[in-house]
Amino acid sequence: MDLSSIDALHPSFEATTGLLILELEHGKANEVGTAQLEAFEALCDLIESNDSIRTMCTLSRRQSRKGTPLFISGANVTERTEWDDAAVKAHVHRQRALMCRLRRLPVYNIALSHGVTLGWGTEYLLTTDLVLATPGASFALPETGLGIIPGARGSAELAAAVGPAAALLLGCTGVRVNATEAHSMGLVHEVHDDIDAGLVRVRALAEHVATRSPTAVAAFKSALLNSLGETESIRLERESQGYELCVDAGEAALGREAFASIRAGKRPMWGARRVPSDA
Repeated sequence: MDLSSIDALHPSFEATTGLLILELEHGKANEVGTAQLEAFEALCDLIESNDSIRTMCTLSRRQSRKGTPLFISGANVTERTEWDDAAVKAHVHRQRALMCRLRRLPVYNIALSHGVTLGWGTEYLLTTDLVLATPGASFALPETGLGIIPGARGSAELAAAVGPAAALLLGCTGVRVNATEAHSMGLVHEVHDDIDAGLVRVRALAEHVATRSPTAVAAFKSALLNSLGETESIRLERESQGYELCVDAGEAALGREAFASIRAGKRPMWGARRVPSDA
């Protein structure tokens, strides 16, 4: 697979399970600026057009000069110092659009934080399906101390993940929480001893996803995310659309035909991924 368009994200691909790993290592502290936005946009293009990628994981093994582990230290604020307000607004609009696109990717998306996760980094977690962390990870939203608010879906979506009280604590105070505290809030879903233990978990999950129909995974994710906050009738309509997509794509028939081998632990030859039109 040609990964050259996302070289800035330091990717590697494990073809057996379809696991794409992004091991971030850029800038002073993995801060995200224009160059990284371009790489993440290219990532979305790659995943949306290539159904060989079934699971994605973002991590970093970087440390600061003082030895502090780093995940994503936030947006690259330094590059904005010469920008006017219009340029800042346009840039943040682009960030927000990217985050929305990342959230809707038709793959199982995992973040593994091993260190400092600030601002944009914390918002990035909200685009993933599962957040793993190690005891050395920490999380914060420092934006209000810079005269702004989290603008890349953080203000809009954080309360859905952690509840209003925890969201207000993080957003209004900028307080930094550790992995245990983030886990109790619901921002982190699992805490593992170290990054390698986290990767064992990631690879085990990728093996499970690899046995599933790529169309069914995409349809389930789309139906679930597009149903959040909707009425029961709309939720049921989203479910119906997803189910019928699987039938129309031929995946349901493949599953019926291969039922015995599936029960025996064998992987069916699923068809090419089809994505719901509203994904």
